[in-house]
Amino acid sequence: MHFLNQYVINFTGLKEGTHKFDFKLDNRIFEHFGYDDFNSCNISVDVELIKKSNLLELNFSSKGIININCFVSNEPFDYSQTSSINLVVKFGSKLNNDNDELLILPKGSYQLEISQQLYEMIVLSLPIKIIHPGVEDGSLESETLNRLKKYELDLQKNSPKIDPRWDKLKDLI
Repeated sequence: MHFLNQYVINFTGLKEGTHKFDFKLDNRIFEHFGYDDFNSCNISVDVELIKKSNLLELNFSSKGIININCFVSNEPFDYSQTSSINLVVKFGSKLNNDNDELLILPKGSYQLEISQQLYEMIVLSLPIKIIHPGVEDGSLESETLNRLKKYELDLQKNSPKIDPRWDKLKDLI
């Protein structure tokens, strides 16, 4: 059995109405998609499926802890992650997953594999620059940060003096 089979929802036997599903995510799903930035992760995802006569509505919400390296100091830390997305599934002549919020499945489909949506929801919920909380508040002591501070001081000391003629141009503004 392929491990992605645990992220399949069989919806044909379900009655119309609301149904709830729970999924646990670890590093394997991210490694499957070629994303190896996480040291480890433990994420719980709740999926609420609302089955209607001609479409499905899915509401995903996730919460968990991701151990990841800081982009500044490269120190590992636990990042608290939360996110949510909504997805509407309709049925048509062929598969179309071009839209992030609308998925069209071929008529006659009986299950929905949601690993791609789970992966994208988690990865896209991360900030562009992940910074250790100790770096932001100044409490983290590491060799990398000490070298960066020293380098910053050296740059300030050795910064070239601006020609005073250029200061006259600032007065024009």
